[in-house]
Amino acid sequence: MTGKHLTEAPGLNAPSVRRWEWAYVLGRACRTRSGTVGLALTMVVLALAFVGPFFAPHEPNQVGVVRAFAGPSSEAVFGGDSLGRDVLSRVFSGGWQIIILAALATLLGVVVGALAGVAAAYLGGLVDHAIMRTVDVVLAFPQLVFALLLVSVLGSHLWLLVVAVGVSHSPQVARVIRAAALDVAERDFVKAVAITGVRPGRVMRREILPNLTTPLLVEAGLRMSFSIIVMAGLAFLGFGFQPPDANWGYMINENRIGVSINPWATLVPAFLLAVLAVGINTFADAVTRVALGADRTTRKALTTDPSAVADETVIARGQSAATE
Repeated sequence: MTGKHLTEAPGLNAPSVRRWEWAYVLGRACRTRSGTVGLALTMVVLALAFVGPFFAPHEPNQVGVVRAFAGPSSEAVFGGDSLGRDVLSRVFSGGWQIIILAALATLLGVVVGALAGVAAAYLGGLVDHAIMRTVDVVLAFPQLVFALLLVSVLGSHLWLLVVAVGVSHSPQVARVIRAAALDVAERDFVKAVAITGVRPGRVMRREILPNLTTPLLVEAGLRMSFSIIVMAGLAFLGFGFQPPDANWGYMINENRIGVSINPWATLVPAFLLAVLAVGINTFADAVTRVALGADRTTRKALTTDPSAVADETVIARGQSAATE
């Protein structure tokens, strides 16, 4: 028996290409209208945040470039802030820190949440109960409140912001991944590997996690947008990011008193944060739509010729895992 039926199935041909599903999903998402728009918005803001500092017309912390809250002029395109610093230069230099910290927090939250969710789904019993009850306790606190609680108790440090925001994300990720992993753990190829005596950790790492790439991609996109907003909110409140360094969140706070005089000092960083969050959410929505379509195609391929899957996938993977 050959895998011809699966090979000829359109779209995703599971489970033989499951390990490359993330590339397929991202590629298809980029070609959709919402994916293109979301990716374009995201890339514009990322380019401004990381390339912009090299094109800033003034030093971002240079005081007295113009008078305080001066309007737009040839000297300062978006006018001045509360100390007469060039708003455009500070906007160029105020985004990269938030984005990097948000990305680290997202990575931490997705990794911790994914490991907890997979362990709860596959091991079950007391492990599942302990993990999910812990998740329920953390979920009782709003994300920003939970982050503020950790920062106020342990101190205002950048690494602590990453940990606080990342830990606040992990319960949502754990719930989603547990639900997806419960389905994967019941599939024949996972059971075939498990009955050969392979350790649970290896089964979870080699057989279950690779089949959760699409929900992980979706969660990463959603958590990233939340991370940016929470990081900006913490910066607005003065946690972690210390003046006079430029920061989009803190810029909104320090210039709000002059919003009626020069609104650009507040509106520009707020607009960029909003565009970045919308872009990431739009692209994540495109990934979700493609992932749902890919999963339907996968299930159709699996039901086209179940004997092909049993002969070439379940037994082969079980034997290879046993020999390892």
